[in-house]
Amino acid sequence: MASLLADHGAVVVDADTIAHEVIAPGGPAHEPVIERFGPGIVDGHGQIDRRALADLVFADPAARRDLEALVHPPVLEAIDRRLATEAATDHVVVVVIPLLVEVGWDRADAVVVVDAPDDLAVRRLVEGRGMAEADVRRRLAAQADRATRLAQADHVVTNDGTLDDLRRQVDALWHTLLLRRSGRVSGH
Repeated sequence: MASLLADHGAVVVDADTIAHEVIAPGGPAHEPVIERFGPGIVDGHGQIDRRALADLVFADPAARRDLEALVHPPVLEAIDRRLATEAATDHVVVVVIPLLVEVGWDRADAVVVVDAPDDLAVRRLVEGRGMAEADVRRRLAAQADRATRLAQADHVVTNDGTLDDLRRQVDALWHTLLLRRSGRVSGH
């Protein structure tokens, strides 16, 4: 969905992309993550093997919390820096934070939740990314549940249909965001 908003002209700041940056060699979380989880998570090129790391942290809630404590703060700091850069512009900035509820980030003018039934989300990840169903379900179980995410939403985009269905909803959302930015639609 973020790419559809980018097509409208939104500036997209993606927490997952930033997370890759902060655990990359030279990133602020690279060495701390290796120190906590050991050299077995490092590939032959000095990169953290995200799949190996995921196998560890999604099997152990304490390990997941440790990883979050190491990665979330520098990710949120990087997001704040990018937002500060955009503050002087008139851009609509979309911050993609898959774990918005979990990290408690509250600096959004509007929260948009992209929603799909859990079984559909599982199927898409299994078919689209080749992930094992048990792995997908374990990851979903570690996140805020659907009802909790929806309760945080100012806007919900339902992603259970075709790309054209999604595009129509995003077009309508974009219009609403532009109206909000211009002050013609009230906040939350």
